[in-house]
Amino acid sequence: MDYQALEEHIKDSVMEEQAKLGFRKEVIRLYYPVGMLNNLFGTACDAEEMQQALAGFTDFAKERLGEVTITHKKDRFCLLLPEETSIYVHEHKKENEFIHQLVKLIASHETDMEQVKKLFEQQPFPSVVEQTTGGEFDTVIHFTQGDDRYYYCFKDEGFHITYHRFLPADYKDLGV
Repeated sequence: MDYQALEEHIKDSVMEEQAKLGFRKEVIRLYYPVGMLNNLFGTACDAEEMQQALAGFTDFAKERLGEVTITHKKDRFCLLLPEETSIYVHEHKKENEFIHQLVKLIASHETDMEQVKKLFEQQPFPSVVEQTTGGEFDTVIHFTQGDDRYYYCFKDEGFHITYHRFLPADYKDLGV
């Protein structure tokens, strides 16, 4: 099994957390539904098959991320990342300036969607803005070129804007 996509997603998630909360040498738990893992690997495993498929991930990533522990309850997997993971990401993953700008912008209760759209427009790669209705999100923005493959899903709560980001296949699975 090619574990590279999962390792990259883990590092992206830890980097985003560090952008939001700052760097701390800490244990981190990331949760993945089996469908998301199937999307990462291009598989169609049930939970038990996925647990077996993930058996080699710890050895694959141990040198970089430390001893990752993987458990699941039903279709929900927990990856327990040791302190070494947060240290590795802090020391080796190139800081994503865009994520830092987005986190800083979203942290302000004064931010509106026009400011968020402007931030995307200021990036070196073009993006697409889509309005959604009747769902969990109001606006979805994604880049059409470059390395950032995530779909950024925003909800204007009236007093604050929140966001989540999804890989393309996971966004498609949302049915937004």
